[in-house]
Parts: sequence; structure tokens; C-alpha cells
Amino acid sequence: MIGLSHIEVRFGDFLALRDINLNIEEGEFFTFLGPSGCGKTTTLRTITGFVKPSGGRVSIKGRDITHAPVEKRNIGMVFQSYALFPTMSVYENIAFGLRVKKVPKHEITLRVEEMAIKVDLDAQMLKRKVSQLSGGQQQRVAIARALVTSPAIICLDEPLSNLDAKLRVQMRKELKDLQRKFGITTIYVTHDQEEALTLSDRIAVFNKGQIEQVGRPDDIYNRSATEFVSNFIGDINPLGKDFLCKTGASKLPGVDERRNNYIRLERIHMYGGEEARNYKAREGELFCEAIVKGYEYYGTSIKYSLDALGQDLRVMEKNSGRTLFDTGSSVLLSFDAESIMQY
Repeated sequence: MIGLSHIEVRFGDFLALRDINLNIEEGEFFTFLGPSGCGKTTTLRTITGFVKPSGGRVSIKGRDITHAPVEKRNIGMVFQSYALFPTMSVYENIAFGLRVKKVPKHEITLRVEEMAIKVDLDAQMLKRKVSQLSGGQQQRVAIARALVTSPAIICLDEPLSNLDAKLRVQMRKELKDLQRKFGITTIYVTHDQEEALTLSDRIAVFNKGQIEQVGRPDDIYNRSATEFVSNFIGDINPLGKDFLCKTGASKLPGVDERRNNYIRLERIHMYGGEEARNYKAREGELFCEAIVKGYEYYGTSIKYSLDALGQDLRVMEKNSGRTLFDTGSSVLLSFDAESIMQY
């Protein structure tokens, strides 16, 4: 549906985007993910028409819109700050785009009321000033205003960043439910890996004005294409050459200790006491002894810090209810050689 072909964006001498190529399918929830200044918002603004590319082509359903004005692109936009009118009522904010398009008054009333129901805003809420609403309610208003004009695409630029942690989690679910309900093609910009992994059908990971990888959340996490992606997405352990040699990993086919090697925290398993004494390695499984240096308790999981043969390792375990390993405890670690990621 949306095509970006060899997009380049320059701001003076600064090359903000370099050879961006993307295809976003109709009805897809597609996320641009990356650190601040990586080019994700610039790419979004190039699609919406707020930024003009110095090279390349933007198309929607095969139609070239590279130089089309913003208002001719049929794209709804939700900004980080929501960009609502604080002195206007909720109704007036949602109706704003329809009035600009000179939609008849009776139709505006009907469409605003229908949209309010869909985003869980009641009739009383429509009469209130935006400044009287909570952050989550304001976000619903911003989404309703973007959707009420029936755009083909909706773009959201860091829409949850102003909310507290608990409300962000709640609004993530509501956003995904809304997107499924409307079936609208959605482009979402965030620097939050958890947001990207939980919301997206596919993700493009940006770095320094380029795309490092495009894929489903599980591909991005489990099969990170580049060293940057593996380090940016989730948490990971770098593995030193000595550790690989001492555990015998370097002797296995496909493991090269001269490359940069990593392993995800949850791919390492811990055993203590009787479990450790009775442990028997499977084919392709490696193991070593380690000393617990400390842990962080999260409730649903525990993150341990360990010294394993002189290698600092972190291990993330699901909380199974068993007794925690205390600092100074001796444990056994095991992991599959196939879990090692190399770059």
C-alpha cells in the first residue's frame, strides 16, 4: 500500500535519511523503531508530506504522492503532544478536520458521535474542555480526531511518551484493539522496544538515517540481522573469546570466537543444589559453573548477575516460585550453542 523507494532527505549539509526502501501492507500495524535522531520521525514526516525528500519516491496504492500537499494525502496524524486545542471542547476538537473539509453540519454531528463511541468517549465527555481531561483521555481524543475524517492511513509519532508507565501499558492494548477494530493501516514511531514488540505486525529498526532490519517482532528479536539490532532490541550478553574457549563453544561448528558473539539473557538456564548435581548435558548444550553476584527481583521474573569463568553474565529467569539463589551461591549454567548470535 505504502511504498518508499530510495528516499533521501537532507537538511543543509546533513544527510538525515539515506536510501530508505520500504513497503507497508494495507491494514498492517508497522512500527519505526530506533534511538533519538535515527531518522524514524523524519521518515514518518516524509510519508505525511511535512518533509520533502531530496531524492526518491513516496507512493500510496501505486500513486506517486512525493510532491502532493499534506491535505491531499488522506493520512491521519497523532502527534507526540497530541496537538489538541485546549480551550475547545472534545466535540470541537474531533470535529475540526471535518469542518475544514466543509462537511455538512448534521453529518459532522453524526460522525463525531459515532467516533466518540468507538474510542470510548461518552456524551458527557464530548462537552468537556480538553484541558480538563487526563492524558489517556486526551490521547483518545487525538486518535478520534485523526480517524473521524476516514483516512486511509494513520500515523502516530511517540503517542504514549507523555503517559506514566501503567497508563502506557493500558493504552498500548487499547491502541492495538482500535487498530484491529478499524483495520486501518497504521505507522507508529517509538524508541521503546517493548512497545514495538507488543504492538507491531512488522518493525523497521532505524540507525543513523538507515534501516538496519525489517521483520516481524520475533524475527527482529530472535534473528537480529546486525550487531546494532541485537544490542538495541531487548537485553543481551556479549561473550568473550576466553569464555567460548573454556566452555568448548569455540570447538563447535558455526561458532567463531574471532567474531562478536552474544546470547540473550533468557537463553541461559540456571540450576542449583540437587538439580545441578544431577544435570546431564544434551547434544549441543554447553555448561559451566558460576557464582551469583546479585539479582534484581521483578515479580514475574528475576534477573541474576553472575561470574562464569571470569565472564560477567546476566540471566533472566521466569519466577517459578522456587527459592531465590542468594549472592555468593554456586550454580550451574547451561545454554545451546545455537542460541549464540554472531556478527
